[in-house]
Amino acid sequence: MSVLDNVDASTNLAKNNELQLLVFRVSEKGESAYYAINVFKTREVVEAKNHYITQIPSAHPLLEGTIILRELQIPILNLPQWLGIELTPKEIQKSNILICDFNGITIGLRIMSAYRVIKKNWNEMHAPDSYRLKNDGLVMNDTRLEDGSLCLILDYEKFLAEVIPQAMVNVQESPENIKDLTIPERLKNGTVLIAEDSKTAQRHLTQIFKHSNINMKIFDNGKKLVDYIQELGERAIYIPAVITDIEMPEMSGFTVIKTLRDSPYAKDLPIIVNSSMTGNNNKREAEVLGASAFIDKTKSHDVIPLIIETMNNHSI
Repeated sequence: MSVLDNVDASTNLAKNNELQLLVFRVSEKGESAYYAINVFKTREVVEAKNHYITQIPSAHPLLEGTIILRELQIPILNLPQWLGIELTPKEIQKSNILICDFNGITIGLRIMSAYRVIKKNWNEMHAPDSYRLKNDGLVMNDTRLEDGSLCLILDYEKFLAEVIPQAMVNVQESPENIKDLTIPERLKNGTVLIAEDSKTAQRHLTQIFKHSNINMKIFDNGKKLVDYIQELGERAIYIPAVITDIEMPEMSGFTVIKTLRDSPYAKDLPIIVNSSMTGNNNKREAEVLGASAFIDKTKSHDVIPLIIETMNNHSI
């Protein structure tokens, strides 16, 4: 039986500020770390030896090539090498490929083995400041397994942006998208609040808002954003819009939406979900909880027009 066979529905997890992680290893060495990825970004794990890799001329060194899986051409990214780990020929033969979806794009990550699926509350996910000191940091947050082992959650969006940049947002498109739009005074004079823990996504959003001459304030997780709004109290009604990711330590984007909709001062604010988890279940759950709109991260350059459209649809 596959380790991915028993996975709870994302909607049930969202209601309890929970997530499920697929824990895996990238090397057979005894002291090698455990890594994890949200199960709702994964499709399946296949044995690497059963799939021929077609190399791509002049590709990024970490892009091994592509495989064909059920008539779909899938790029394979060398995750161990990104982490500074060189697999031996024997390890390569025994390795697996983790098939994932990011921003609606299917990719394969070379790993050694899938360990198991674990359930965690988002407040058990930790993001030490040391992970945020440098722009080239690879780790976003961590958690502990039952035996106390450290399990690292990587900035997979950073990995994807480095190896397949065309799979990420084009930040230069934003000014073109807004030049013919009428920007509401509330947006011109206000500050959009953003909850986003990926430094890569933070940089993208910062560039987009800077190009658009619109003020924004970024929080590293959803709890910090919610705490800030609660401190504002009645002044929160002047916030033009809130943008939130789904996957964040401390408090998920789903919980952000629910908490703000339960607040007398934030219940009518436009809330836009900006996420790489673009499955229909996630979009549906965000809508049910009260999100005003949903945009996937590859289309973040359209977020300003979406904010304007959403504000125009809100009677605030």
